[in-house]
Amino acid sequence: MIDHIGLPVANLETSVTFYTKALAPLGYVLVKSIENYAAGFGIGGKPDFWLGAGKPTDNIHVAIRAAGRAEVRAFYEAALAAGGKDNGPPGVRELYHPSYYGAFILDPDGHNIEAVCHEPFLG
Repeated sequence: MIDHIGLPVANLETSVTFYTKALAPLGYVLVKSIENYAAGFGIGGKPDFWLGAGKPTDNIHVAIRAAGRAEVRAFYEAALAAGGKDNGPPGVRELYHPSYYGAFILDPDGHNIEAVCHEPFLG
């Protein structure tokens, strides 16, 4: 089981602002902040998605599980409103499996962030 993941970001403050808005529909909140160094988002007080001040050299893909299709759509809209760029609108991706429902956004550093639901239909 993965405990946490970290992404390097060019501007920590910009990325914290983006992710605060983009991850809210998935229940994620800023849990821990270390000034000018890192910020951790999570659910229930446990940060499992970290941003670290640095120099991104590669774009990374991270998928966060959503409780249903409505959450996937809400993530997509919130991330676009926060300044993210569309990298695949909400929809079924049968390439992966018949019930795979995801949406993809590029964050301010070009990381491919996805919200995904695997159940046949949960709203």
